[in-house]
Amino acid sequence: MKRINDIFYSLQGEGRNTGRATVFIRFAGCNLRCPFCDTEFSDYREMSDTDILAAISAYPSRFVVLTGGEPTLQADAEFIALLHSNGYEVAMESNGTRCPAAPVDWLTVSPKQAYIGATGRLAVTRCDELKVIFDGETEVSDCGIEADYYYLQPCDTGDEERNMAITEACVDYICKHPKWRLSLQTHKMIGFK
Repeated sequence: MKRINDIFYSLQGEGRNTGRATVFIRFAGCNLRCPFCDTEFSDYREMSDTDILAAISAYPSRFVVLTGGEPTLQADAEFIALLHSNGYEVAMESNGTRCPAAPVDWLTVSPKQAYIGATGRLAVTRCDELKVIFDGETEVSDCGIEADYYYLQPCDTGDEERNMAITEACVDYICKHPKWRLSLQTHKMIGFK
């Protein structure tokens, strides 16, 4: 049984796959506690792999994103294989502290260096997309992770004025460091889940 916070159908709102019709499977629980996280950890229902498959089969897209929380805590090799065998392209959004249990088609790592504890080490060293949260204060780092795409995403502080200042600083940083690209949370900007 897996602890599922939510299953929903929408568009991917950030990163390389922005605008793509996506089935989201949001797992409850994480091994980090970041203050800006958008997942409510205490709210979940337990579902079997076949229950999850039945729930997502109602949607027309065959692109599924495993997110959280931290999906590597629950998305085991059998579950990923079940999704693949049923024709799903599987993407995962992870904090990078644990490697996926089986290969996925697209891996986004969003490291949270300030919150990973005493060792400060990440398990993932290679991903498709690295997405670093930019707050205008913490030094920008790729954390030694090799990626096909490097994104900076302005941190949403909940304060519109502060968010604008962070976004402006992020744009300025990218102009000076063109290895990085801008990722905006379009789902928050235009009001979809």
